[in-house]
Amino acid sequence: MVAVTSVKEFQVEAEPTADSLGRATFVFTDDYSVFDWGKMPDEIPDKGASLCSMGAFNFELLEEEGVPTHYRGVVSETRGSGDGEVLLSDAEEPPTEMAIDLTQVPDLPRSGRDYDYEAYHDAAGDNYLVPLEVVFRNSVPPGSSLRRRTDPADHGLDFPEWPEGVVQLEEPIVEFSTKYEEGDRYLSREEADYIAGKADVADLESLAREVNRVVTERAAEADLVHEDGKIECLYFHGELRVADVVGTFDENRFSFHGQQVSKEFLRQYHKRTQSEWVEAVADAKEEAKARHRADWKALCDRKPEPLPDEVVSAARDLYAAGTNAYVDRDLFDALSLEEAVAAVREL
Repeated sequence: MVAVTSVKEFQVEAEPTADSLGRATFVFTDDYSVFDWGKMPDEIPDKGASLCSMGAFNFELLEEEGVPTHYRGVVSETRGSGDGEVLLSDAEEPPTEMAIDLTQVPDLPRSGRDYDYEAYHDAAGDNYLVPLEVVFRNSVPPGSSLRRRTDPADHGLDFPEWPEGVVQLEEPIVEFSTKYEEGDRYLSREEADYIAGKADVADLESLAREVNRVVTERAAEADLVHEDGKIECLYFHGELRVADVVGTFDENRFSFHGQQVSKEFLRQYHKRTQSEWVEAVADAKEEAKARHRADWKALCDRKPEPLPDEVVSAARDLYAAGTNAYVDRDLFDALSLEEAVAAVREL
């Protein structure tokens, strides 16, 4: 079976059961998505290999730190065992496929914007993907949704209101949001605990903080600042394991000397150059919420336009150069990270 998300394909080789994990492969494409739109008009060359490489590198770092994950290795046609699974260091070319252990993902029934999590967990048993995203923040930049939803005092910060500039946090802020709802929403701890099922939210938070520590320390070695990110987890008979992909330029936000080195660059470019489409997306989401509908995209009266060639090229160099720096290996023929960042700043 092959399933497709907005940026990667999902090939199932062995289905999971109530008592066992299955096997699957992520195939990373060069597609990208911003503002929850799904596949955008352009492809970014080498983006898929970049995400696969960074994700594999981080999973291997986490395994070394004793953090359980669903990672099995990257897939190489020329190396490894019969199934082609190898460590990233043994891959001769930048990989685009990642082998993983597979958990159950039951259907999540809904009526409008009301979702039946009891039905999800009744079908899930003791082997399931936790239907949450665990978000961690090391800084709070202008425009962050956190500023709209909370006050500084909610996080123990000694400000009467949010300052204009970036707030650097001494301790990361951890939040929970929905994963499978049409429009993701942030949750109270009590709501998150209910949606998590048998998985404990305290354990989810602890796991997120450990992942954040590992990625933040690695980023600093590459002269990158790790600003925020998220994890997803599977629950298997009492054990939590980090799932999906971790610490890439799509899942997390990194910066280099103040310049975004992540998908955030593409978000901000669209805000500047296709503001009417960005506003139409926001309006459609609000209208769907007001009408208690989940399919907000059907209410959007605009579509994104393709990117200029020079922006696609700059984005490619940013992904490739950033990955080279992060994994400390010349996987890609690319500019230096400093040169790639300078090119983006000129756009």
